[in-house]
Amino acid sequence: MSQLRLKLLEPHRTSLEKCVYCPKLSRAACPVSNVEANETVTPWGKMSMAYFAARGDVPLDAPHADPAWACSACYACRERCDHKNEVATVLTDARAELFARGLEPEGARRVAARFRAREDGRAGERDERAQPDPAAVHVLVGCGYERHAPDVARDALEATEALTGAPVRPVRACCGLPLFYAGDRPGFEAAARRLAAEVAAGERFVAVDPGCARAVRVEYARAGVSVRSPELFVDLARASLDRLQRSTSERRVRYHDPCQLGRGLDRYDAPREILARITGRPPEEFIHRREHADCSGGGGLVPATRPASSAAIADGRIAEHRALGGGLLVTHCAQSLRRFRTRGEPAEDLASLVARAVAPR
Repeated sequence: MSQLRLKLLEPHRTSLEKCVYCPKLSRAACPVSNVEANETVTPWGKMSMAYFAARGDVPLDAPHADPAWACSACYACRERCDHKNEVATVLTDARAELFARGLEPEGARRVAARFRAREDGRAGERDERAQPDPAAVHVLVGCGYERHAPDVARDALEATEALTGAPVRPVRACCGLPLFYAGDRPGFEAAARRLAAEVAAGERFVAVDPGCARAVRVEYARAGVSVRSPELFVDLARASLDRLQRSTSERRVRYHDPCQLGRGLDRYDAPREILARITGRPPEEFIHRREHADCSGGGGLVPATRPASSAAIADGRIAEHRALGGGLLVTHCAQSLRRFRTRGEPAEDLASLVARAVAPR
């Protein structure tokens, strides 16, 4: 059998072929194709286009490359698939091949350029924390929180310090996830190496944003970067439930499962137990929840590459929340939180609720 001309897709040949010859059983699971009503961006369409491009059956040009970026990396199609095909993994590898050939969409190009410019600017700065306290807890808050929800970033650091009883040191390096989704694989690997070097010292490493946590736990290994696995903030809070004080608010709370935390890291119970402890009752639910939860439209760089689709996906989730009675919408993902707040829905992050609830030792 001939070699695929997109070399990163060679290990995925079996997955690609299963999707190409599938009768589209996971079609309804994709949030992007649902709002665009476009067969080309169903899981079947995206995988087929990647396969045809890899085989040389279609031209390697921008129109044929575009479907690879029509994925929010929500993993919902994997849950519908009898073979559990990792469509998001295949498509991010396809993005890397296409980005290297200059075929990325403008949104992905802008994100990669902005990230590189920011990192170049940081390289000239003097880092006053170059000699960190080895007893400090390294905390990877996530660029999404730091840039778009600084209130949550502060809360997460305060909560981590309270829960661990140790000083915290925010990780300065970005995990590189924006570059990973853009398709800039060399840039992502360089970012991964910088972060790995920064967290090598110190006794503990905690990740707040689940997208960052999954990148470090899963994608760094695929990129050949060795780094210790971070603790998850939700696991840290769950281990200290007895220290979380009940809120006096009677406002109803509904929990949105972030794709990266739920399907990406298999954490469904921990956030619900934390919310139940703080509010005194289990959180209210969406119709589709846990492994079948709908996406917020914030992942996979979709807000940058397909902003109208991203907004429509978020609007659908918000409309369901309101139809079910509304209340406080709580999630634990920087991108989901940003989507909800940007679309005008009051929303909170689990880290903020924990910060307000944790009792001092």
